[in-house]
Amino acid sequence: MTKRRNSRLSILLLAGLALGIPAAAAAEDASVAARLGERGIKYEVDADGDYKATYNYSKEGRTQLVFVGGKAEAVGGLSIREVFSPAGRVEKDGINGSKALELMSASANMKLGSWEIRGDVLYFVIKILDDASAAQIEAAMDIAAETADDQELELSGDRDDL
Repeated sequence: MTKRRNSRLSILLLAGLALGIPAAAAAEDASVAARLGERGIKYEVDADGDYKATYNYSKEGRTQLVFVGGKAEAVGGLSIREVFSPAGRVEKDGINGSKALELMSASANMKLGSWEIRGDVLYFVIKILDDASAAQIEAAMDIAAETADDQELELSGDRDDL
């Protein structure tokens, strides 16, 4: 089994080199894919290289997008990867100064994750060590998706855009 895994990793590394992707990045991507697969998480890779999963809250008749960043970033000698889930659109959902302050205050009470605005989208973002286990990544995904969907309900009522 180890031989087969090493063989697949070598093929991925070679493919990454052929496409001009650094070998380390190809290995990181393979590692994320393997950890998501280990937990049975169905995903697709989006145009940015992020791993996108759709959570289905069948009881509530809702879905929620959640992403695992396709690229880790080095910060102070640590390799960090983001898990993030969209909760609203700034203009469409009326996220103004007072709402932004409310979200910042809420972030202070979060044990894991915080609210961020990127472009016109409000996201709940969790930053984890890149070597987090498959179970830890899944837990971060669960927290991000649930937190973002709860906020989307508060912002938009029954609308389920994200």
